[in-house]
Amino acid sequence: MECYCYWYQYGAYTPEGVCVDIGVSTRKALERFLTDGEPYAGSTDPFSAGNGSLSRLAPVVLFFSDDFETAIYFAGESSRTTHQAIEAIDACRYFAALLFGAINGESKEKLLTGLYSPVPGYWSDHPLTPSIEQIARGSYKNKPREQIASSGYVVHTLEAALWAFYRNDDFRSGLLEAVNLADDADSVGAVYGQLAGAYYGETSLPIEWILHLHEAQGFYHFAEDIMAAKSEVTD
Repeated sequence: MECYCYWYQYGAYTPEGVCVDIGVSTRKALERFLTDGEPYAGSTDPFSAGNGSLSRLAPVVLFFSDDFETAIYFAGESSRTTHQAIEAIDACRYFAALLFGAINGESKEKLLTGLYSPVPGYWSDHPLTPSIEQIARGSYKNKPREQIASSGYVVHTLEAALWAFYRNDDFRSGLLEAVNLADDADSVGAVYGQLAGAYYGETSLPIEWILHLHEAQGFYHFAEDIMAAKSEVTD
């Protein structure tokens, strides 16, 4: 939460040193943390189920990529810092399962068939809220473009990202389709990019896109830090 506040207040980790496009739910949570120090500061209001926590999820799963149940648990906890609406938490829990499977080499067909879990019966014991379960069962697969929303509502963002991932067979084409849904394009792209990047791998990323990233080495630095920290814990 302190790192999030550095971003919010001082533009840390940004290209131009300015916090841009912070969501309402995230801003309110950070303001609460700055006031009373409560780290689980996200609103529980069902109408606050934004996509902020879903957009930043990948590092949690990378850190716990050897332990499915721990990864899912902390995916939910990571959401609670800024988004405690049940749909936001469960979107993170389910998406963490997909990230876990992709990192560990599952096929796309297996990832997107039913309620994916490498642990039998996991979702029966830890059920998802109905709107997220519907997506997990493939509600997006037969929808045309006109029926896919891409707003800041976490249910819309999750469905849009999975729709683009399902319909395309490479990182580039899927990302272009995801962001060209418009509306909250950056968040939909961020969610798609986490899963597609984990599934297709680093070498699938268009090199010209990487070369145009501002201080691209920073992303590699942070990723290496995460993996180093993971090794220290597991060792």
